[in-house]
Amino acid sequence: MLNFVLCDDNNIILSKLTKMLESIFIKNNLSAEVVFTSTKSDEIIKYLSNNKVDVLLLDIELKSNMSGLEIANLIRKDNKSIYIIFTTGHLEYGLIAYKCKTFDYLSKPITLERLEETVLRLFEDISLTPRNFIKIDNKNTIINLDTISYIKKDGMKLVYHTDSREYEVYSSFNKICNLLPNNFVRCHKSYIANIHKITDLQTSNNTILFNSSNSKCFIGPKYKNKLMEVLNHDGNIKCSMDCTDYNK
Repeated sequence: MLNFVLCDDNNIILSKLTKMLESIFIKNNLSAEVVFTSTKSDEIIKYLSNNKVDVLLLDIELKSNMSGLEIANLIRKDNKSIYIIFTTGHLEYGLIAYKCKTFDYLSKPITLERLEETVLRLFEDISLTPRNFIKIDNKNTIINLDTISYIKKDGMKLVYHTDSREYEVYSSFNKICNLLPNNFVRCHKSYIANIHKITDLQTSNNTILFNSSNSKCFIGPKYKNKLMEVLNHDGNIKCSMDCTDYNK
């Protein structure tokens, strides 16, 4: 699921863009939603700081304490993977938008056809150059890897446990293992854990806890040493215990 955030100083435009995007998602069976809209730069920055956002549609000429250009430059310092699409009524901003490494530049008034072309091209770009995303089925279901806590094998299905929901698909466990980055580690014959999401290990029952509420998976004896090795050598681990103790 791709999360879209919209920022424009005109509420009417925000409402129109939201409705157009929702119709595009439905028409093309795209796994995406508009999760937040605002006319204020400070609200957008606060939301981006506290939530995972994949795509930002941003008005360059915000009548706020920060321009869209300033917001984009600020975001780029900490988030290299977010897709930024600028919107504006002035064509001369096109070169500036290009320098900010934006995905596209939409001139107002924005038509449904032009917006749809951009969204479809964005999904194609993700499929060809996955970056921090993974396509899990043949229905344009795309998940941001940073939102996945763990993946569970359940019969012929794989269940992706993310920050917001679960996704069930028919797929091969071994195949998905080869597609995931190094922070995803096989910890059990039926589980793959995202070590960047781990908050604790319970040694008494071989359980891994994640920062998603009530989210946990298990450690198999065959995979314990490899998991501990990765945990001990990854500086980004958010673990509340000394993992070396687990090997004793």
